[in-house]
Amino acid sequence: MRFDAIIFDCDGVLIDSEVAVNRAIAETLTALGLPTTLDQAIADFTGHSSEETDRLIAARWGRPIPDRFRTMVRDAVMGGHDAIPMVHGADVFIAALPPSPRAVASSSSTQWIKGHLDRLGLAPYFNGHLYSGREHVSRTKPAPDIYLHAAAAIGADPGKTVVIEDSPTGVIAAVAAGMTVIGLCAGRHCRPGLDARLREAGAHHVAASYAEVSAFLA
Repeated sequence: MRFDAIIFDCDGVLIDSEVAVNRAIAETLTALGLPTTLDQAIADFTGHSSEETDRLIAARWGRPIPDRFRTMVRDAVMGGHDAIPMVHGADVFIAALPPSPRAVASSSSTQWIKGHLDRLGLAPYFNGHLYSGREHVSRTKPAPDIYLHAAAAIGADPGKTVVIEDSPTGVIAAVAAGMTVIGLCAGRHCRPGLDARLREAGAHHVAASYAEVSAFLA
């Protein structure tokens, strides 16, 4: 597959954070009176911004979310912040890429993205091209805006850009941006059936590992 640029999602693609974040959400909701399992949280909230997650929770609960919810989730996540690992093989894959433009386009904050990529040694590969759907555009995923913003920032033609995504929401966004999308099922949050959901969302290829992504791009 020929491409001129590559854009990565962050959570679940570069950093294996979805289990930690969704466990914090599930445990906090359960403690506040809305019983939620880890698998439910992963299925419902992976790939969404915190604002969209809050909207989904309020709709399910039928009332506004308690003010302390986000503080409780943040405290739980930050307690294990330094234990969040890299998605297996991400560093080897990125190090082997040709010197083409690349960026990160995520629904998370730039502080979160940069903090983890710095800690894991991945930040230098992106030369500051880290973009947040909550900070750099008015609409986050599944709107295509953050992917189009990232492509413009690195001077990439969307039609010649590959995106690596792990959620249906992100796949929808990248497809809408006119990009070729590889759905990645390599994180600890990936459950049976995710590959089918990524294909249904429009992923052009689905890979179970970065080795498979490399094979697609060869």
